[in-house]
Amino acid sequence: MGLAYEAAAGYVVEFTVQQTDKTSERPHGINYALVFRSKLGGKPYVKFDNAHGVEHQGGKHVQKPKAFDHWHRTETDPGRPYQFTTSAQLLEDFWSEVKRVMNEKRIPNDL
Repeated sequence: MGLAYEAAAGYVVEFTVQQTDKTSERPHGINYALVFRSKLGGKPYVKFDNAHGVEHQGGKHVQKPKAFDHWHRTETDPGRPYQFTTSAQLLEDFWSEVKRVMNEKRIPNDL
């Protein structure tokens, strides 16, 4: 299921969430993508998702997480692991990053 709305003039927030079987890649049983981007397209400014795994920062002796949960902090960030705890925390973390980006890019907001 997907939902999109205009977060500010020219910018959208998109939520896509689907219940799935619990697996080691998606241990919480949901497949999700939370995106903040320009309406004109291009790469998302912020994205939290679990569509695929990402490399763990920290060297060869650091165990790679099995769960696919990760987030992209910028348009060029290849992704970094995200420690999913609850859906409510995921939303809080997402909105916090959206507000950070809106402030950095001087996008008017009331978040």
